[in-house]
Amino acid sequence: MAPETDPPFRRIAADLRRRITTGELAPGARVPSNRRLAQDWGVALATATKALTVLRSEGLVEARPRVGTVVAAVPASPAAVPASPPRPASAEGELSRERLIAAALEIADAEGLAALSMRAVAARLGAAPMSAYRYVTSKDELVLLAADAAFGEAGYPADPPAGWRPRLELGARTLWSLFRRHPWLAELGSVTRPLLLPNLLTHAEWALAALDGRGLPAATVLDIHVLLYSYIEGLAANLEREARAQAATGLTGDQWTDTRFATFDTRAAATRFPVFTRLTAELGEGYDLDLDTLFESGLTTLLDGLAPRIDGLAPRIDGHA
Repeated sequence: MAPETDPPFRRIAADLRRRITTGELAPGARVPSNRRLAQDWGVALATATKALTVLRSEGLVEARPRVGTVVAAVPASPAAVPASPPRPASAEGELSRERLIAAALEIADAEGLAALSMRAVAARLGAAPMSAYRYVTSKDELVLLAADAAFGEAGYPADPPAGWRPRLELGARTLWSLFRRHPWLAELGSVTRPLLLPNLLTHAEWALAALDGRGLPAATVLDIHVLLYSYIEGLAANLEREARAQAATGLTGDQWTDTRFATFDTRAAATRFPVFTRLTAELGEGYDLDLDTLFESGLTTLLDGLAPRIDGLAPRIDGHA
């Protein structure tokens, strides 16, 4: 245990270090989040984050996307842990906008957008809380910069595939992979208030170019793009919700569903909800809801429905068609 005279973050780190090295927290086990540590120890969120940063620099813990901070697969032995952990390599003098964005991405990916703050980013980099403001003006700006960086992680070939459908399919799957990697992106905005981020516009340009030159009114082209993007973003929003629910309850989606059906009165439901009761009974072992499979199925259905309109075979039913 760390002496009571040690700073709070060192005492928190020492307690967690003891629990890890004694096996109380096994490899792969989730470590209390910075918010939970802040509550349990009565300290600021930045203090708790700093304690986890110390353990991360020692190799005892690691951030795992959409899970949080977990005990490293091969934790260091007690003898290998330095008595006075060195200051992280990212000292205040080495701060840059790029390092802030990278840290913001790590926090948002591991703990969700709610955990991202200027103080948390500074603490992760071992810098003074206010020093981050020399490079970005606010948390909102940092979030947008991190989002733009995330959307820029995947691009498109110089020679697009032939036909509007293969091009839209590639664009949709590319966006889905980015939302998969960074589920918090689906929380950023709405289609009525679009984010004009350069790298996000790259994805929009790819989709719009697939529809351009087909004789469609401009409003129709934009409608189709918004519809397709809304489908991807709307489905992706469930990735973040599931991650938050699993972190809060400790149950996977299947486990949570099992607990609900264990108390579900099927006899009463059979009268009031006959179709639902019959379908769930026919499934036997349950409904395997896989978002990746659902994404592909929905994409096919959506594009099948749009094909007559894009190919000019649909009847004119409104001012856009």
